[in-house]
Amino acid sequence: MPNDRVLSGLSLAQKAGQIASGEFAAEKAVKEGRAFLVIVAGDASDNTKKKIKNMTEYRGIPCYTYADRENLGRCIGREYRSMAAVTHSGFADSIEKQLRVISQRNREEEEWQK
Repeated sequence: MPNDRVLSGLSLAQKAGQIASGEFAAEKAVKEGRAFLVIVAGDASDNTKKKIKNMTEYRGIPCYTYADRENLGRCIGREYRSMAAVTHSGFADSIEKQLRVISQRNREEEEWQK
């Protein structure tokens, strides 16, 4: 995914030490109230997706499904990661803005194809 702004934003947040990556660390960040945004890999298990969606909905934290485990891990310098929590509000806002743009484009494409 070259020139991907979401993954680039995650990479910058990781370099700044503002990412909790992996299922356990991300869940811990959410429970402790340190997470401002959670991204779950598209190829994560349905159980993992459901569990984190419920947890973030309850706490009012935005949660998006994006990329796959390989690309999510690669952008933060790890091998594979099923989820990552952004623990800095500025990085979270910037990344979420890009995710909203992508979501809007996908909706528009679906509407156009109908």
